[in-house]
Amino acid sequence: MLVSLYAQLQRGMDSVFEAYLGPDGVLAGAVGEIEDIPKRNTNVWLLGKRYNAIQELEPIRRDIQSRLWCTYRHGFVPLGEVQLTTDKGWGCMLRCGQMVLAQALIDLHLGRDWFWTPDCRDATYLKIVNRFEDTRKSYYSIHQIALMGESQNKAVGEWLGPNTVAQILKILVRFDDWSSLAVHVAMDSTVVLDDIYTCCQESSESTWKPLLLIVPLRLGITDINPIYIPALKRCLELSSSCGMIGGRPNQALYFLGYVDDEVLYLDPHTTQRAGAVAQKTTAAERELDESYHQKYAARLSFGAMDPSLAVCFLCKTRDSFEELLQQLRQDVLTLCTPALFEISQSRAVDWDTADDIEWPAMPDIDWPASSDSEPFALVGNSSDVDSKARERGGD
Repeated sequence: MLVSLYAQLQRGMDSVFEAYLGPDGVLAGAVGEIEDIPKRNTNVWLLGKRYNAIQELEPIRRDIQSRLWCTYRHGFVPLGEVQLTTDKGWGCMLRCGQMVLAQALIDLHLGRDWFWTPDCRDATYLKIVNRFEDTRKSYYSIHQIALMGESQNKAVGEWLGPNTVAQILKILVRFDDWSSLAVHVAMDSTVVLDDIYTCCQESSESTWKPLLLIVPLRLGITDINPIYIPALKRCLELSSSCGMIGGRPNQALYFLGYVDDEVLYLDPHTTQRAGAVAQKTTAAERELDESYHQKYAARLSFGAMDPSLAVCFLCKTRDSFEELLQQLRQDVLTLCTPALFEISQSRAVDWDTADDIEWPAMPDIDWPASSDSEPFALVGNSSDVDSKARERGGD
């Protein structure tokens, strides 16, 4: 009875929002030119690339459109005890986590200079986008992320913070051999080098597993401290930047660049139907693929950002990691006092990390029958996570 009442209420709310909002979350009936990039002669920084706002407007939009835009979805396989079929209202931080991980995979496997087009059927690109579809077997679907969050005492449908989402992604990538990516989450605003070398150096010092470094930060109590803004800008200018997971109070956003004193972001708060891009051979699949791309970024004053965020970097090789360390030490951590975060060779003996915690076992969920005939398969359970952690020396 409760589930039926919830479903009716959700459908009613969806219809209200669909009437109020246009297809891209724009107010219905809004007219005029979109003001995504200001019309003035200034620099625009986008994931480590510099553009001119006036002379390179279309290249800027093309670059933004080539990122994976992960938004609320509706109509996916029921999730959790209350049988949620949409993540609207609770999944925005999970979607931002998807976007930063997708950017890391695109940069790693396709390159920073790769651009998406509606006709793109590149096999590598399709492998990446398939991993984020809200289907039962996708590695980074809303189902995988939400259920792994449940193993960390976060109920399905509960709002998650940047650190929790980062810890979930760190676990999930261990079960995706093709992605060939390690995720390290720097705890207590400190990048511990020994932990990263243990995580990324495989059989020898000459072998390096590509690293997505996520540094969760708290830069104020209720508002972001303005002394940190220059350092955040510099992070977005670095060639290794994968953006930032953050938002404004109670609303998660994916920050991918900035212009002057405004940060550029992709907003997950648009509800679209769930489905599969698959191999992009049908009109429906091509339409689904287009729903993962948005050419217009939005802008927000740095001062309006929520103080809780995570800066993210991709280091494909050990040399690129060493280069990042040099840039951080010389160009980022010197810009404010106290520094944005710290870099330490070793971990203090009394630190606790997520890998030191014995997480509860994943629940045995009886999934309802649906049109999706394939059984749901979690990419790993708690014993798998523990064994993977031991194999990597605890990271």
